[in-house]
Amino acid sequence: MDLRPPPLRALLRRPRRLAAAVAAVVVLAGAGTWTAVADDTQPSVNRTDRLMSLDGVRIDTSYFTAPGDEKRPAVLLGHGFGGSKNDVRAQAEKLARDGYAVLTWSARGFGKSTGKVGLNDPNGEVADVRKLIDWLARQPTVQLDKPGDPRVGVAGASYGGAISLLAAGYDDRVDAIAPAITYWNLSDALFPNGVFKKLWAGIFVNSAGGCDRFEPQICAMYQRVAESGTPDAAAEKMLQERSPSAVGDRIKVPTLLLQGQTDSLFPLNQADAAAKAIRANGAPVDVDWISGGHDGGDMETSRVQSRVANWFDRYLKDDKGADTGPAFRVTRTLGTGTGDGETRLSGVSEDKYPGLEGDERTIALTGREQSFVNPAGANPPAVSALPGIGAALGGGGGGEDGAGGGGGGLSQLSTLGVSLSLDFPGQYAAFDSAPFRDDLQITGSSKVTVHVRSTGDDAVLFAKLYDVSPGGRQQVLPAQLVEPIRVENAKAGKDVAVTLPAIDHEVADGHRLRLVLASTDLGYASPAAQATYTVSLKGDLKVPTALSDTNARAPMPAWVWWLPLAGAVIALILIVTGRRRTAAPAAPEPVLAEVPLQITDLSKRYAKSADRYAVKDLSFRVEKGQVLGLLGPNGAGKTTTLRMLMGLIKPDGGEIRVFGHAIAPGAPVLSRVGAFVEGAGFLPHLSGRENLELYWRATGRPPQDAHLDEALEIAGLGGALERAVRTYSQGMRQRLAIAQAMLGMPDLLILDEPTNGLDPPQIREMREVMIRYAAAGRTVIVSSHLLAEVEQSCTHLVVMDHGKLIQAGPVGEIVGSGDTLLVGTSAPVEEPVVEKVAALPGVATAVIADGGLLIRLDEDGSAVRLVAELVRLEVPVESVGPHRRLEDAFLTLIGDSS
Repeated sequence: MDLRPPPLRALLRRPRRLAAAVAAVVVLAGAGTWTAVADDTQPSVNRTDRLMSLDGVRIDTSYFTAPGDEKRPAVLLGHGFGGSKNDVRAQAEKLARDGYAVLTWSARGFGKSTGKVGLNDPNGEVADVRKLIDWLARQPTVQLDKPGDPRVGVAGASYGGAISLLAAGYDDRVDAIAPAITYWNLSDALFPNGVFKKLWAGIFVNSAGGCDRFEPQICAMYQRVAESGTPDAAAEKMLQERSPSAVGDRIKVPTLLLQGQTDSLFPLNQADAAAKAIRANGAPVDVDWISGGHDGGDMETSRVQSRVANWFDRYLKDDKGADTGPAFRVTRTLGTGTGDGETRLSGVSEDKYPGLEGDERTIALTGREQSFVNPAGANPPAVSALPGIGAALGGGGGGEDGAGGGGGGLSQLSTLGVSLSLDFPGQYAAFDSAPFRDDLQITGSSKVTVHVRSTGDDAVLFAKLYDVSPGGRQQVLPAQLVEPIRVENAKAGKDVAVTLPAIDHEVADGHRLRLVLASTDLGYASPAAQATYTVSLKGDLKVPTALSDTNARAPMPAWVWWLPLAGAVIALILIVTGRRRTAAPAAPEPVLAEVPLQITDLSKRYAKSADRYAVKDLSFRVEKGQVLGLLGPNGAGKTTTLRMLMGLIKPDGGEIRVFGHAIAPGAPVLSRVGAFVEGAGFLPHLSGRENLELYWRATGRPPQDAHLDEALEIAGLGGALERAVRTYSQGMRQRLAIAQAMLGMPDLLILDEPTNGLDPPQIREMREVMIRYAAAGRTVIVSSHLLAEVEQSCTHLVVMDHGKLIQAGPVGEIVGSGDTLLVGTSAPVEEPVVEKVAALPGVATAVIADGGLLIRLDEDGSAVRLVAELVRLEVPVESVGPHRRLEDAFLTLIGDSS
């Protein structure tokens, strides 16, 4: 899963994750090997790649400059966590064309760079950046402030944004920085108020490729906290020491802070803390709240990159006429555009940053003292944010084919009046305001004091502030943000001051606010022991209203509301509840009720193209018991086809029917479809069985419907099922992922490259898993590039190229349709006889093979006539059959189609 939000390309990976890492290494002049690379798309920019070495760690770098010998300022660009230097190449080239010398690099443990991930360790990644600045100071075209001191700025997002802050704190040669969607204190971000943000931490570890990719002390810390569910003092201290806040009093350079509003990983309060600290040092600071974030949404790439360039123009080039923008800007969603369904954005600004508490308004809340339960095991959990999912499903893109997609992330749907939250009865308390008589614009963090009592020692609560429509028909959680609160020694009762997440949200006339305190949340660790919490109000709600007078929301046409509503239903069905809440758009076809899949005239255009297709007029049918191989070169349209089949993107034409039901996002029949695409993320400290049980509970479906034992028997994990997943081999992880896709025993199972990264014995095991699954009358569709494996495991094939169907049918029929025959003989054939066979009419070549002759016919050749001629030549024929591998057949088919 790619967890980086699509634009900026410095953000975190599918899903898929934490973002942006930096580590650069510089060695003595003359070390390493340089390679000049011509840029095909931007010939005016020169790129030079170098693999640098430092203390046994090799760091991959790229240096971008425009032609010319003039001195120019330098910029370091950091990339996203789990990514590499390639993620920021486009921005680097643009800055180079704008007159900067730009250096990008892959951080330790990422891309082609070696070493362990140190979470921006001052003695690791930060030290690397300092040496990188040393190297820039030696470049003849880099402008110097003094010998050894280049004029240099640093930018990046998330992990890369943090390294820009840290570089400014540890190296006074840095002249300006522009960090985006990043953290100020990593301990506060991952352990807010002492509560472990478990899902984001798990995504963070998995996006790096596993715990062993980190420095040993970091891996040990994660495993310790993940197993206990509670951060300890040592864990908090380690993360604090590697955070920009540790050197906050040293950051004294002009700073542009760009923070995401749809971000449950690094929320707005992280940028607020950074702004206050850096401004206290006397440095200029501007704050920009962008629309997107780690949970998806519009990253405003073009505007953001332009503002970063202007920032550097002002503070690196000393261009006093450069427009650096307002001191504070916030992006607001005005609805969807006409016809294209994309959100329309508008900016509101102020010449002074108001912070998160400005211009408070008092709102009275009502509600009696309420008691509710923290269930044993903290299950089922309430749902607020969906970490990484918003970026994965909302970020668009078309997989290998670049088609389809669109949307703005699940969290951003709240700006359009759509709720994705789920609270379970008996697990929360709620307090309401009266309906408002005018619009209320909230910009910042609301505050309230409550009294909390618990039957256990500690209580963990999750505070949310909902926007509730008239009559209570709809409640929306702005940006899907929740604030965790740990209350220690709560048996005697305590007054707790609650600061809710910072948001920018308008509450419309007639709506009201609802404060909810829940006992569980999907993204966080809660106490496993059952307890009863009792909560009562101890004061009114204080709501910040900065920028309320400048809000200029354009009216939205009523017809646009069904668009985000449909998106919310899809998200809830696929991700949260798994319950059947929507109907297919077309009536089922009774004659296809027993047909697992029929695709008819399916088409999907490339994004923003009227006449270029990723898939065009595709038709084929799959029957029960088949293992179907979906084959085609990169760009053939396979991934786009699978995404449409799973209801993730909508076709531009044609239809897909599964067991007679038309596929659309959220179609109930999708409950009969299981999918394994590009791997699955597991919590490493839990056993295989616990991971699967947790996944199934998150769907909200009854435990007996999981058929867990059947799925596990097919996957064949044996005793390993009870071990922690961190001990699994790659093959075992793959089989566990297949078992997860099999939960519920779906009648149609879709596997995309299930053998990636497996060794030959593991590949054989995976083949047996697929064959066993289909043997029970179910159907498997597998997309793979391993043709020899497909030939052994699949019963039928569909071959695609350039989005079109090339051939479909049984494997034997496709492989056997070639022009090469293997003639088995009861005795060896002498060379003179072989020469006579080769000279026969219709024979192109004839050679001796194991057990007989390998004969290729030309276009006039006939197998029947050949056998007669072989008998005439007294060749001791014992058998005659086709001789062609799937690879040969595939290359022939693709060659014919090109």
